[in-house]
This record gives sequence, structure tokens and C-alpha cells, in this order.
Amino acid sequence: MSNMSMNIVVLDGYAANPGDISWEGFEKLGRLTVYERTSPEDIVSRCLDADAVLTNKCHITKQIIEQLPKLKYIGELATGYNNIDVEAAAEKGVAVSNVPAYSTDCVAQLVFAFILEAAVHVGEHSRAVLGGQWQNCKDFCFWNYPLTEIGSKRLGIIGNGRIGKRVGEIASAFGMKVSAYSPSKNSPDELSEIISQSDIISLNCPLKPNNIRMIDVETIARMKQGVWLINTARGALIDEDAVSEALASGKIGYYCADVMSAEPIRPDNPLLKAPNVILTPHIGWAPFEARVRLMNIAIDNLKAFLRSERLNRVDG
Repeated sequence: MSNMSMNIVVLDGYAANPGDISWEGFEKLGRLTVYERTSPEDIVSRCLDADAVLTNKCHITKQIIEQLPKLKYIGELATGYNNIDVEAAAEKGVAVSNVPAYSTDCVAQLVFAFILEAAVHVGEHSRAVLGGQWQNCKDFCFWNYPLTEIGSKRLGIIGNGRIGKRVGEIASAFGMKVSAYSPSKNSPDELSEIISQSDIISLNCPLKPNNIRMIDVETIARMKQGVWLINTARGALIDEDAVSEALASGKIGYYCADVMSAEPIRPDNPLLKAPNVILTPHIGWAPFEARVRLMNIAIDNLKAFLRSERLNRVDG
């Protein structure tokens, strides 16, 4: 297929590229149509003439794939690709690729932004100073929250892939004691030990059928009193009701998360009313540098497909 004859459709381009990055790399590969967002009912009509479809969070199901006779390639604009029915794509001879390892440093950075905010409360103390509390203080200093030195703490990392390893490296630089669990390398007993002995637990594992709500009432009961729980992986790794109750009781000292079980977060999510919660709106992957990297890898993936080469393919 020549580049001029390829129709490329981006279904939900706004999140990865809200306008601060050029689409030129894709434009050189064919006729490009970019939609900022696409509702489920519009996917088929927008992709009917597409040879290549790029998606971030739009679900490309078996039913959708079967209605797109021209489709030859699906590019995931992210690392996780559970929104694509890869088996159905393979059955139809449709190639699927993803973008691995583009956000390792920035997600690890967010893990420590959470840890340091829970330890020092820089934001809250800055707001207090700007609100006049220091001006009226009887002493040369004050603090409104307990201050914690993290160098003496034990950090348990659940998920020791690229991000987990980077988190461990940064933790070691702070002088923390680090324990990491990988399902492929460690036993369930080692996971249980990490859960029970860590002062801070960081979730850095992919979501799979066997770890949905792995942090539940029973798991929390085995944790240290006042443990800090950091989740930059997937919201469904935790039972949000159980974590909220543990925050209320003080069993969990802080819950810091960039991800929710449903996104955007629902108004009735119990974490919105729980104490000692720090939440961000799924931004760990989103620094400019990481999104440029994501776009460049996605372009290279499509270029490789056009050369009949496999690059970051996940379709077997």
C-alpha cells in the first residue's frame, strides 16, 4: 500500500495531543483525520474507510472490527491495550501495536510527588503561608501536619517492571529500604511479606483478571497500621470501599492515587469523602516530553507496519 492511498483515523487524539504537538509525522504516512473524542456509537461510521485506526481509550471490540472491512492496522496510543480485542483483530489479519516504556520516568516521578506530599505537605503549608498564618505566628516556624522523613521507611513495590524498577532506584537514592514483587519471579509468600512489612506500598503492576481488587479488606488487614498506599497503575487494583473504610479508621495513613476504577471519577466515589486522600486526574503519563515520545513511537510503529516489519506488535 502506498502512503497516498492510506486512510488514517485518530479516534481520541486530544488527551495525547491537545494541540502542543504536531501530527505531521502521521500526515506524511497517509490521509489523516483526527477526532478529539469519539463516542462508542460513532466509531464504526468514522472508521469505515480507515486502513489504520489510532486509539487511546476508545474500545475497539470484535463487533466493531467485523464492521470495518478495510481495516488493516490498529495503533494504541498508550501502553495498555485492554481496550482492543486483540484476538478478534488477529482473526481478521489486523495488526495491533502499542507504545511501551514511554512514561517510565514520569510515572515514577509522580510516585515520589505523592510520597513527598504526604511526607511534607508542601502544597498545604504553602497555602497556609500565603493565607497569612506565618505572618501571625508566635514562633519562627510552624507546621499543620506531621512531618515525615522517608529515608528510614520501607517501600514495598508491587509490580517490578520498568516503572517499578525506576521507583526502586529513586527510593534507594533517598535511603529507603526497598522490597519488590514480580508475579513471574517471586512467590505469594514474598508478596505477603511485602504487604505486611512495608511502611509505604506502591502499586506499579498492570491490571489483569487475577489481580482485580487485590487490595481488599483481607489484604489491608495484613498491612502495617498507618501504611501509605500509592496507586499510579490502575484504579481497579483496589477495592475503593475497603480503602475508604481503612482511611477512616486510620489503618491506612494515606492513599495517593492517579487512577480510579471509573474515569473520570464518579461523584459517588467513596474516596472523595475519605480523609488523608491525595488524588490526581490520571496525569502520570502526561508530561510534554513523555507525550512527544509516545507520538514518535506510535509513528515508528505505523512506519514499520508499512514496511511489513513488526515493531511493538501485540497481536501474536
